[in-house]
Amino acid sequence: MYSSPILRMMPSARMMRPVPKEDQTAHTVSQRLRKLRKIPAELIPLGVVVGFAVFAAGYSSFRKFYVDKNLRLTRQNRKDDDHAAEHH
Repeated sequence: MYSSPILRMMPSARMMRPVPKEDQTAHTVSQRLRKLRKIPAELIPLGVVVGFAVFAAGYSSFRKFYVDKNLRLTRQNRKDDDHAAEHH
């Protein structure tokens, strides 16, 4: 009786071939900028919209923390907190 190929755990011929080295060696800025040309044109509007959404969220969060005077960013009445912590 012969053993099945699965039980022998031998790599297939396809897996034994040398894998071509991918073009991941872009080190300079100009080489990386040349890679941007390979982005499909359909994804550019999506990138613009997502970029604007991230910028708007950051701006509105920063403005909320900076302008809103009712927002508590630090603890207040530290004496009461220390007193309450002693009883617990």
